Amino acid sequence: MKKLNLTSKIFMALILGVVTGLILYPVRDNAIVDKYIINFLFKFLGNGFLRAVKMIVVPLVFCSLTVGAAGIEDVRKLGRVGLKTLSFYLGSTAVAITLALLVGNIVNPGKGVNLANLTTAGSVTVGQSKPGIDILLDMIPSNPVAAMVEGNMLQIIVFAILFGVAMALLGEKVTVVRKGFEELNNIILKIVGIVMELAPFGVYGLIGKTFATLGYSAMFPLLKYFFGVILALFLHYLITYQGLLIGFARYNPITFLKKFSSTMMVAFSTSSSSACLPSSLKTMQEEFGVSKSISSFTIPLGSTINMDGTAIMQGVATIFIAQIYGVHLTMGDYATVILTATLASIGTAGVPGVGVIMLSMVLGEIGLPLEGIALIMGIDRFVDMFRTTVNITGDAICTLIIAKSENEITPPESVIEGERA
Repeated sequence: MKKLNLTSKIFMALILGVVTGLILYPVRDNAIVDKYIINFLFKFLGNGFLRAVKMIVVPLVFCSLTVGAAGIEDVRKLGRVGLKTLSFYLGSTAVAITLALLVGNIVNPGKGVNLANLTTAGSVTVGQSKPGIDILLDMIPSNPVAAMVEGNMLQIIVFAILFGVAMALLGEKVTVVRKGFEELNNIILKIVGIVMELAPFGVYGLIGKTFATLGYSAMFPLLKYFFGVILALFLHYLITYQGLLIGFARYNPITFLKKFSSTMMVAFSTSSSSACLPSSLKTMQEEFGVSKSISSFTIPLGSTINMDGTAIMQGVATIFIAQIYGVHLTMGDYATVILTATLASIGTAGVPGVGVIMLSMVLGEIGLPLEGIALIMGIDRFVDMFRTTVNITGDAICTLIIAKSENEITPPESVIEGERA
């Protein structure tokens, strides 16, 4: 077991939890099974893990966003290039999460199963719909400390970004503070790693309880969720990305796919945007002829803040979890999900499991129970392969569009001919 990676352990815990739950399902009413296994062992493992996740959400979001915003000094140097890049990444993420919510409501992955009796939070409720102006005003914290205590994520995100931008503007004057936040962020990320090592136990407890209570009826919605995410990712790639590629970069999608396919395979196999950085940079510079000054800025920045695939997962997962708990989401809730997921993408750290932690933040913002996350954690590794591929594809298309607008593309054929000459 020590030689297995975390993903393999989580997947094994999922299978073991399903098998254990199905074995216990016929005898779920037995006093010993109900009291000591379902409502003690499973509950302790599952809820203990969820509490650990809740513990790290606020410090993770605040520190990651602050350090990320403070590190975007190049935006000031590159001027309009930085503004274009940030606008593209945040705009595409907002489109991605909106598309995911639409697909989720069409596929209805959680319809037909009601897990409301499994939540430990009592009755599951979602706040009443708010006018748009109130949603925007609620993003501004009147008391940042209170926002952190209450776990108001939108307010924490806004304050963290402002805090980081202020540090970036002050530069060397606050070097000590900035260094301190970077070290604190490293500590928080280490805690994330420790908590995620407990994920197999949490998944086993939560999945075991789910299937011990519901039996085989919990499987079909999980498959619908998986295919719902894949469908949303495919549509985002086909409609949003290819539309932007043709409309703004004036580039042939087939040619793009041929040149970038090798990097996409690296993303698919590693599920890591960071691991694709060398391949992405080399491909954009050598195959597409993008200048180093553009690609060296847009690609690394994209690996940090362009999380369209993760946003799509969060959108479909939100619909899935709301439906399996029988919760009706209002338009205000959807707006909150879009804002939260879009802003949170800026500070999504490149560590295993952070996508699930960021999902818990989105769920908490609209009052949905975190227990539903256990159902998707076991297959998250497979979803991650597809969403990482979408993420790095967005980075490449953004780079082409920015380079085209700045006349920073040298046709590869010209480069080759020049070398021969």
